[in-house]
Amino acid sequence: MFNKVYQFERAIAEFYQAPFAVATDSCTHAIELCLRYKKSNNITIPNRTYISIAFLPSKLNLKWKWDNNNWQDYYYFGNTNIIDAAVFWKEGGYIPGTLMCLSFQFQKHLSLGRGGMILCDKEEDCHKLKKMSYDGRIPDIPWREQNIDSIGFHYYMTPETAMLGIEKLEKAKSTAPRKWAWNEWPDLAKMDIFQ
Repeated sequence: MFNKVYQFERAIAEFYQAPFAVATDSCTHAIELCLRYKKSNNITIPNRTYISIAFLPSKLNLKWKWDNNNWQDYYYFGNTNIIDAAVFWKEGGYIPGTLMCLSFQFQKHLSLGRGGMILCDKEEDCHKLKKMSYDGRIPDIPWREQNIDSIGFHYYMTPETAMLGIEKLEKAKSTAPRKWAWNEWPDLAKMDIFQ
């Protein structure tokens, strides 16, 4: 069944023209894995983004501040090579040298209800992020038969979600995506939770 996940990863990587892809259960978790992996700190986050992204620094005990960035389609986490591309759908759109995180949440162009992906161009990054997303283990080998050597999280994409992605991919490729911009989100810096 996990061959479907690999097949979906490969198809998305080919569409974006990225060398590697790691499927996750959500874009927020994809970003979290990248922040953990890169041991990022002193980052900036746009004050207009999805709220779960703004909660990540607290969850990870990171130093951070708001960035009043008028972004469109995607943005970088300041002081990193991590990109939140949750709303970005473009053939050949991968930016080399980055960890580009995608979303397949129900409002996105390729709507699967839930799911995310990390695009990257280094095999080592792909391997380590895959293990991190999959409880610290290598997929397709029972965990009891492995000597787990790195921390992991239960953030993997299910085969059922990947199968849905494969089924819907051709239609998504043939339709024009919606354009998204920073002003479609409220100013999170003004919310009580961040005071």
